[in-house]
Amino acid sequence: MVLLQIGTQQIRCDAVLFDKDGTLFDFMQLWGSWAEHMLQQIEQYLQSIGHTFTGDREHVFGTRYDAQGLLNDYDRLGPLAMASVEESTAILAWQLYAAGTPWDQAIARIRQFSELAMQSIEKERPVQPLPGLLPFLEQCVSAQLPLAVVTADWTSEALKHLRWSELDSYFDYVIGSDQAQQSKPAPDLVYLACEQLGISPAHIVLIGDSNADMQMGKHANVACCVGISSSVTSAKTELPDADLVITHYDQLRIIK
Repeated sequence: MVLLQIGTQQIRCDAVLFDKDGTLFDFMQLWGSWAEHMLQQIEQYLQSIGHTFTGDREHVFGTRYDAQGLLNDYDRLGPLAMASVEESTAILAWQLYAAGTPWDQAIARIRQFSELAMQSIEKERPVQPLPGLLPFLEQCVSAQLPLAVVTADWTSEALKHLRWSELDSYFDYVIGSDQAQQSKPAPDLVYLACEQLGISPAHIVLIGDSNADMQMGKHANVACCVGISSSVTSAKTELPDADLVITHYDQLRIIK
């Protein structure tokens, strides 16, 4: 039996499920860039038809800006942090629809904008594993602990990002929201991962950076929902449903 030690607590752990963005990778490096590309394209389109965003720019998608107007953070409780691909498309398309663009055209244009944004990201490949992640993954591999990714992103995109970072070999399965009837916070992604791993949710540890991850784990009745946050103080607001919170992967230890 394998145990996951967090502080003084030890939890039976037959497998670990990871969210992807903000959990494996630095969120802002990848999705901050994508969001800025998207918002710039949407703003230019709206200006071309004599409109602007329906509200403040930061409330369109949950982005945060510094005094110079540069994107430097995101709302952990907002859509950029938690929305699925389909939800994100709808949220952004609504800006175009509110400005008079027919809904089908709005959806098509947002998908086009996203393709252009992703083309730019493809050139940069801005994926950076979080500090301490690799040593923890090595501990899991040494203990022969099955690992899987459960993400609101498309499976194909998740696999690509894992290959970019050379993390793909660590994971037995990658489950994206395109494989499930419902994305987070519904439990579908966890159930799919458990089915493929052949392990009960009751013996699964889930690690994520958003409360949608925590709720997904709760709905699936996993053994423990571990939230990863920049600070324990902010986690009280951002991860209210976490069982335990860490600020660095070196706070986790695998015991065989």
